[in-house]
Amino acid sequence: MRRIWQQEDKESAAFLLADWVKRATTSGVGMLKRFANTLGAYRSGILAYYDFDRLSTGPLEGTNNKIKTLQKMAYGFRDLNFLKLKIKALHQTKYALVG
Repeated sequence: MRRIWQQEDKESAAFLLADWVKRATTSGVGMLKRFANTLGAYRSGILAYYDFDRLSTGPLEGTNNKIKTLQKMAYGFRDLNFLKLKIKALHQTKYALVG
């Protein structure tokens, strides 16, 4: 799977993805077949990575996860402003909030 993301163009990635799905589907392993079917269903979304200059939402998803973790930790805080300050302090993390 990692090789798919390392391809230089969409066509090469599409070929590798189709080949991987085909091999996984014929593997006889149930969970692998289900995963291959899922990848096949999301094929256009996976390959859209190449249409948008290899744009990834990973950093944004990581920031959202950190905010959710802060919210869980903030259960019982009396001051909502303190939580807001903690969220704004995320700019010091590896993936800073933009804006």
